[in-house]
Amino acid sequence: MMTTESDIAQLELATEPEDLKPKPPPRLAPRGIRTFTVCRQSDETGVSGEGVVIEGVSLASGHCIIHWLFPPPRGGIAIFDSLDDFLKVHVKPHPTNKTIITFEDGEQTTYEGG
Repeated sequence: MMTTESDIAQLELATEPEDLKPKPPPRLAPRGIRTFTVCRQSDETGVSGEGVVIEGVSLASGHCIIHWLFPPPRGGIAIFDSLDDFLKVHVKPHPTNKTIITFEDGEQTTYEGG
């Protein structure tokens, strides 16, 4: 979760004793998911192929769940502590794949190298 200037201003303005007391943690974890696909323009290892090879979900808790679309018919599932952990293992070490991550809202990030 990102802290905004408005959040900081509210924290700075809080002077009532009740506002300053420590609060118990929420009963439930944060909610929300963000889906994405992983498209490889090249496959340097020759294992999973080119094109859309993964569909994934980034949870509000920060966890990342990916569904490999290879091998058919079921693929495979992996769970990471964060999207960045997934990227460190499966994307950034393979810059020649020219991987494109596309989120449901259209945001894209391309990882290129050479």
